[in-house]
Amino acid sequence: MKRIFIICTIMLLFIASYGQKPRARDLGIPFNGTTGTNNAITDVIGVEVGYSTIISGKGENLIGKGPVRTGVTAIFPRGKSKKFSPVYANWYSLNGNGEMTGTTWVTESGFLETPIMITNTNSVGVVRDAVLKWYVDTDWYSGEDWWYTYPVVAETYDGFLNDIYGFHVKEEHVLEAINNAASGTIEEGNVGGGTGMMCLGFKGGTGTSSRIVKIKDSTYTVGVIVQSNFGGKRNFTVAGVPVGRELKDTLNYVYKAPPNSRRKEGDGSIIVIVATDAPFLPHQLKRIAQRVPLGIGIVGGRGSNGSGDIFLAFSTANENAFNRDETSTVKTFSNDMITPFFDATVQAVEEAIINAMVAAETMEGINGNKVYALPHNLLIETLKKYNRIE
Repeated sequence: MKRIFIICTIMLLFIASYGQKPRARDLGIPFNGTTGTNNAITDVIGVEVGYSTIISGKGENLIGKGPVRTGVTAIFPRGKSKKFSPVYANWYSLNGNGEMTGTTWVTESGFLETPIMITNTNSVGVVRDAVLKWYVDTDWYSGEDWWYTYPVVAETYDGFLNDIYGFHVKEEHVLEAINNAASGTIEEGNVGGGTGMMCLGFKGGTGTSSRIVKIKDSTYTVGVIVQSNFGGKRNFTVAGVPVGRELKDTLNYVYKAPPNSRRKEGDGSIIVIVATDAPFLPHQLKRIAQRVPLGIGIVGGRGSNGSGDIFLAFSTANENAFNRDETSTVKTFSNDMITPFFDATVQAVEEAIINAMVAAETMEGINGNKVYALPHNLLIETLKKYNRIE
């Protein structure tokens, strides 16, 4: 065990020396499927992600002053430079103790017309309003004299660490997340809307992953991003190993002054966004979104009563499908070709959640409440014990 600890420490120091956080695969955790170049949702060409991370203060919680541990995540299906460019989309909820605004029109119309924003539970309204103002200021609707829209804004609850009733997310933070949106590699862990989140008994947050799907002579990508704030430690599983039970005596979180709530172990939420460049119609994207819970279940999610488990899937194919005045011609896969994309979604969701936990760092928030990071060395030792890694 001592030798394992030394090897793992050297490996993690090597990764840190290059200025990047380790990801699940860097620890040797085995996953199924082939990833894209960045192993991120941004492997789907056009997708951009940006964050605003708000961290300030420590000690006693003074409502309106902090401590603050929260943020905003922005996801643009075709990049913000495309402006108004709707994509086919649909959504699904495993357990609806949460919020994702604008989804009724997504289902009714079949299109996602806006970026997707993710924040904390009490900041959905201000984020929605800020996005609408940004549309006006940037002429998002490209000169149309009359328009209306329903911004898509999702949330998870960070009130264990964050002064959530202080309403610290402002318009400037929404604009920061939007302006920071970019393709390529993206940060994970304690960033953006995932800053103050907990997951499966340890620190959670933002995570991402992707999978390559080959259909005949063509290659497609499925990318996922999660804001992970769900689950009980007792169910936490990695690569089929009951890590949560093995690490049951390891510190996960400490209440110094617990918030007044009925929170039970396993409560929380997870938002999952699935992107693909494969040509699917809205009803097929609904089917893809319905497979997200299978990936969550693999790592230990149970869709508990107190959890908001809400998912949205979109396709960047068929760029000219949306047209107010003329008939559009679109391409689509048959239902008989969809199963590999179900597999890719399940695999990417599983890995994105573990990536969020591996990247997350121990965080202390309001009143000294603390959530501990998943200990990498103990995780590796446990996987070795079960012969899942060498």
